[in-house]
Amino acid sequence: QVQLVESGGGLVQAGGSLRLSCTASGRTFRGTTMGWFRQAPGKEREFVAAIGWSGLTIVYSDSVKGRFTISRDNAKNTVYLEMNSLKPEDAAVYYCAADVSGRLGASGQNYETWGQGTQVTVSS
Repeated sequence: QVQLVESGGGLVQAGGSLRLSCTASGRTFRGTTMGWFRQAPGKEREFVAAIGWSGLTIVYSDSVKGRFTISRDNAKNTVYLEMNSLKPEDAAVYYCAADVSGRLGASGQNYETWGQGTQVTVSS
């Protein structure tokens, strides 16, 4: 089974940038689709972005398209989320997740393994 550990969260001013990382360990990472989700207090979990194993297939939510970039380094078993032009509404706990079947989906139900989350706070 894959274990996931996120890092890189923190406090940033609106308009600033952060880069989140998620490193996988355990069973092979090969073929796994990786996704980022977020959850703000009092709100449902929201899909942010996902990337297929090759890195060539990527999908973003409309709310982050053009501002966030997902990427992965399979040699390091790590997926990244570069977040630019951050807005107060981007503040949330960000989770990475793994779908070992390799689907590229926005539904959290597709993802079997989740990290513990990293907090992103954006001050206005």
